[in-house]
Amino acid sequence: MSIRISILGGSGYTAGEIIRLVVNHPQLQLDQVVSLSQSGQPLWKSHPHLRSLDLPKFISIDALTHTDILILAQPHGISQNKIDYYADMADKIVDLSSDFRLNNTNNYQQWYGSEHSSPDWLSKFVYGLPEINRQKISNTNYVSGVGCNATATILALLPLVQHNLLLENQPIISEIKTGSSEGGAQYNSSSHHPVRSGAVRSYGAVGHRHTAEILEVLQIKNLHISLTAIEMVRGALATVHGFVDPSTNLKDLWKAYRSTYKNEPFVRIVRDNQGNYRRPEPKIISGSNFADVGFDLDSETGRIVSICAIDNLMKGSAGSAIQCINIMCGFNETTGLKFTGLHPI
Repeated sequence: MSIRISILGGSGYTAGEIIRLVVNHPQLQLDQVVSLSQSGQPLWKSHPHLRSLDLPKFISIDALTHTDILILAQPHGISQNKIDYYADMADKIVDLSSDFRLNNTNNYQQWYGSEHSSPDWLSKFVYGLPEINRQKISNTNYVSGVGCNATATILALLPLVQHNLLLENQPIISEIKTGSSEGGAQYNSSSHHPVRSGAVRSYGAVGHRHTAEILEVLQIKNLHISLTAIEMVRGALATVHGFVDPSTNLKDLWKAYRSTYKNEPFVRIVRDNQGNYRRPEPKIISGSNFADVGFDLDSETGRIVSICAIDNLMKGSAGSAIQCINIMCGFNETTGLKFTGLHPI
């Protein structure tokens, strides 16, 4: 029997990816898709790549009935105000917003500038990155989505943190290059094509909110991130700088990265000496749930550069959500997620 999936906030880019993954998943069934602005319209009006599929139309929130799993793909700040209602409407919830990513109310207020309206729910949600919380995800009914920039940074740092290779008295700097789809389906003056096209634009240079979930998940300090928007639609590339003891060598790093990721189905180590794709490249994993991770070491100074490339709409959002649902339901976690990307593209 298929698991029924319903989506709130169904007209956005992430929802379109969720729908694409669900309709191609052998054990999931698309149930209801809610959109305040598109109620009554066919799904392909917002998601043209889904044209000709036998899909339900968008519905209003008032028409929503009980479902097995409810995916909340709404703007930040909505879920926390209606979480009790959502919990009555579904057995399990995956919230893709930032509302339940942090489990500390003080951290939430510090990074989001307001008190959380449902603080008792924070501890009920598990941060939805399987590489970190696989066991916890398998035992919960409530999963939070992940920040795409946080995901790339966490996966770049995870081997170094797990193997205690980073010097704690040295800063960690993550510089993340992002594509235009990170801004969502709603356009504004900064996303207007003559303004956005060709741009190399620094934004979120300090104080980006995704910093909070990285700090909380990895239990590290002295982390700083900044973001740069580039000419790319899908993708995020985190280039993370840290420092290890100067006695650390490449063999030590290979051992750490292989140990951390040897059993991870969606993380690939990319570090080649020849060819065009010697290090991770977001372009070639577009549409896939893969995270490509690589590294370099300056043996003179002990500076390590750890790199992670993801598709922000997939591993950074919809793909990780479906991976979590697979784990929550006891399915093979790769089910419906085996698309490898395209080349050339």
